[in-house]
Amino acid sequence: MASWADDTDPATPLDLTAELARDLIRFDTTNYGEGRSNGETDAAEYVAEHLRGLGLAPELFDSEPGRTSVVVRVPGRNRDAGALVVHGHLDVVPADPETWSVDPFAGVIKDGLLWGRGAVDMKNMDAMILAALGDILGAGEAPARDLIVAFFADEEAGGVLGSHYLVDTRPELFAGATEAISEVGGYSITLGGQRAYLLQTGEKALIWIKLVARGDAAHGSRLIRNNAVTKLATAVAAIGRREWPIRLTDTTTQLLAEIARILDVDPQRVGPDELALATGTASGFIQASLRTTTNPTLLKAGYKHNVIPDLAEALIDIRTLPGEEDAVLAEVASLVGPDIEIVVMHRDIGLESDFGGPLVDAVVGSLHRHDPGAPVLPYLLSAGTDNKALSKLGIRGYGFAPLRLPAELDFPGMFHGVDERVPLDALVFGRRVLTDLLSTY
Repeated sequence: MASWADDTDPATPLDLTAELARDLIRFDTTNYGEGRSNGETDAAEYVAEHLRGLGLAPELFDSEPGRTSVVVRVPGRNRDAGALVVHGHLDVVPADPETWSVDPFAGVIKDGLLWGRGAVDMKNMDAMILAALGDILGAGEAPARDLIVAFFADEEAGGVLGSHYLVDTRPELFAGATEAISEVGGYSITLGGQRAYLLQTGEKALIWIKLVARGDAAHGSRLIRNNAVTKLATAVAAIGRREWPIRLTDTTTQLLAEIARILDVDPQRVGPDELALATGTASGFIQASLRTTTNPTLLKAGYKHNVIPDLAEALIDIRTLPGEEDAVLAEVASLVGPDIEIVVMHRDIGLESDFGGPLVDAVVGSLHRHDPGAPVLPYLLSAGTDNKALSKLGIRGYGFAPLRLPAELDFPGMFHGVDERVPLDALVFGRRVLTDLLSTY
């Protein structure tokens, strides 16, 4: 295990964005799913206190004890324009310190990067939002339009106790909002030696299911053909090995065409997977956006080596292309067969918006003012965000957490991975671009 020491030079002050992100990482807001969580309340109160320091009046909402979200409206110069929701989430997925080279909740600074659970997903963006607001309000100015700034609980478990709770119970908080920006977009990738940025204009649908196999309980030495574990294992293997076909949406068609243009290759001769792989570190997200994925993520069965259990369960994370949810569920049922019960634990819609319009133009303009000439490409996120909940109110959501990253850093690979880290100078860049966007759009 490497040292967990912080190598910050005390003579070199951190940018405010890094300070805020570091402080947020130090709140262990682990969300284990299925209702188990360390809670977001302490982090929410920290965020609320910072907002109060900017002269704002944030409201805190508890869906359950310890599950706190924060919302504040910031008046803009043009009160007649549609409000923009700028949102992040405060929870993180679990981190096993034994597998990390630093304490995942220490907010360590080393090698010019901020390390910790949430440095990538998504306390970096939470910090950029707070810092950008401070830059605008601290200068005695106002954003271009009303902002509804939200920091949600429970995003990592589908937002049931966060964004969905507030949309369902307090929709008036988002009155007048037409668009939203949040995570997993706006970061740079390198294509053929050229830096480009991915703007998330859509996301796949989400279906979390549980497979339940039942059999005969017995002594481990007996001949038991109706073995729940064997039945479950067969079903899990069938789902996990299913190769789903490529299907291009409007977004992925545009993205692949742009990749081919930048690389100067013929998209008719180079297939979608090959073009996706050419994006380097981003290919893990982009390849998964070209097809449905069905990944087994958890197995549970038995309680002793010499006891055959009568129950075995597995969790499967299904991400379908928008509109394919029912067809995929039907095929999964046929793959596992009639002896396996399928329980839908959580389901949410896919989203896809046009790569165009005033907000997209403003995002591109803000990026180009800070990184002139870099192409901005649309992409379909293979995962999901709290934009799903906001879409129920007719709010179009985009992923835009701007970061200029070194080509060698596998940023997408660190989402829910080990040793999450973000360059300090990328946080400074993101703060500037986000301040620019919120000041001008």
